[in-house]
Amino acid sequence: MDFPTFLIQLLNSVQYGLLLFMLAAGLTLIFGIMGVVNLAHGSFYMLGAYLAYALSGFFGNLAAAIGLGVVLSVVFGLLLEWLLFRHFYKRDHLDQVLLTFGLIYIFEELRSILWGDDVHGVAVPDLLSASIPLTDNLSYPVYRLAMSAVCVALALGLYWLIAKTKLGMKIRAGAFNSDMAEALGINIKLIHAVVFALGVALASVAGMIAAPIASVYPNMGASVLIMCFVVVVIGGIGSVRGALIAALLVGFVDTFGKVLLPSISGMLVYVLMAAVLLWKPEGLFKQ
Repeated sequence: MDFPTFLIQLLNSVQYGLLLFMLAAGLTLIFGIMGVVNLAHGSFYMLGAYLAYALSGFFGNLAAAIGLGVVLSVVFGLLLEWLLFRHFYKRDHLDQVLLTFGLIYIFEELRSILWGDDVHGVAVPDLLSASIPLTDNLSYPVYRLAMSAVCVALALGLYWLIAKTKLGMKIRAGAFNSDMAEALGINIKLIHAVVFALGVALASVAGMIAAPIASVYPNMGASVLIMCFVVVVIGGIGSVRGALIAALLVGFVDTFGKVLLPSISGMLVYVLMAAVLLWKPEGLFKQ
């Protein structure tokens, strides 16, 4: 493998890892803080992609579509938490699995009614449609670099929110001991609603920014859900820092595995997960 090819695969690994982090961060927050096993998390990724397709077609501008899509995703997350999820916090994980598994089918049917079953494309913005030449024959799309920059900015924003703000302090307190935090006057129901809406928004943003390079198609959430759970398990349930490290590791292993060891690339990520769990059964980082 020559250096330009290695550089392209390295950039692809980072971009894929950061995109996985956007998805896994929301999942690990919902799972680690609220104790909800959310199998429908991939559907929020699909929601974001279809919102990007529909709204960019309406506005003719992907940035405007993403801006409105974020607002709609937050509202959708708040409504979903209020209508359904808050009634399952104290229930067994089996009940949560059945609820969220059923939601996958509901969301897929609604997607089929609203947008049909065809594969759709979202145009890359003209401003980001260029490529950076690496050699005479190889170049790297500017849009992929922009995707990585957006993911890094959101990761830094999430760190600031969790670690440096009063809301983040309440979220950490609720994650450590929700009963004690509620006894001290923290509105745990509100915190859970905010965390759930944040998780939905992060997954939706990942779907929106990935739509121009991954297309928009039925059941696209299922393809990322398992990988999200792998990232959460490797990083440590409830750890945002762990989700970032694990997502980058998975991105490197998956991308370079497909290039260097294509015959066994499908199992390499799971070998990585097994190795980490043998070494640290609780994941790389505790909550």
